[in-house]
Amino acid sequence: MINVSMKREHWVTSGDLTLYAVAEGKPDATPLVLVHGYPDNHTVWDKVATELKQDYLVIRYDVRGAGRSDKPGKTRDYRMTLLAQDLKAVVNALIPGRPFHLIAHDWGSIQSWETVTTGALEGRIRSYTSISGPCLDHVGYWIREQITAPRSGGTAKVLKQFASSWYVFMFQLPLLPETLWNAGLDRLWPGILKKYEQVSDAEFSPHQKADGRHGVNLYRANFLPKLLRPEARKADCPVQIILPTRDTYVGPQLAEQLSRWTGKLTLHEIDAPHWAPLTQPEAVSQSVREFVQAHS
Repeated sequence: MINVSMKREHWVTSGDLTLYAVAEGKPDATPLVLVHGYPDNHTVWDKVATELKQDYLVIRYDVRGAGRSDKPGKTRDYRMTLLAQDLKAVVNALIPGRPFHLIAHDWGSIQSWETVTTGALEGRIRSYTSISGPCLDHVGYWIREQITAPRSGGTAKVLKQFASSWYVFMFQLPLLPETLWNAGLDRLWPGILKKYEQVSDAEFSPHQKADGRHGVNLYRANFLPKLLRPEARKADCPVQIILPTRDTYVGPQLAEQLSRWTGKLTLHEIDAPHWAPLTQPEAVSQSVREFVQAHS
């Protein structure tokens, strides 16, 4: 009998890189693939995985540049197409040919939209749950439409989102983000999470400095190209958007026009700040469980 509490480790090859992945739960159960954001690694899902692994096969991996996965040094090595290639490599290695449900947070959500809307794994992704991570192509179209409708408040909405996303612009600057992490931001990070994100049990991670330094390339490689030249991207599977009502980075306005890019769309609000997988794992898990059961 498989011990569902045991974390089974895997090393997956994706192009020239090696990615670290873990699987927990029942090997023959419905697979759930969880993708983390910035500046996190797969452990940001620990509490949610604990909730879900009793009934599902829960798969997580460190995205390129994070945790125990390889960390390319060039910005172009963090492009969206390569991130989508990584997800495909993980599921092909751990659950070859099997359908699964995709759940992602923050940058994990942003990059997962690339797979959900391009058909790279068409027919295998049964549903997609996104938390605090919009599709950059959708955002590009949203910005264009809002700034051409100032009388209806569109310009104000764009400026409000820009103010919330101030860090995106800072990450475009060379060296500055890396300097901050090298100067000790990794040691301060648990305190920041406790004070501003209500993550009461935040602890120092030895991976934090590297996760922060390398992960900024996600922003540099993708944000400006996607926002300046967005592509029409429509999801091929049912989509659930979990909206943390106290998210200070990703506003609900970014979900206003999502119905045009999805087939079946579900919006679910939860009372949580941005790092909902850490502060409200039960609510996140329950929402995932209900959506997965509805689209099994």
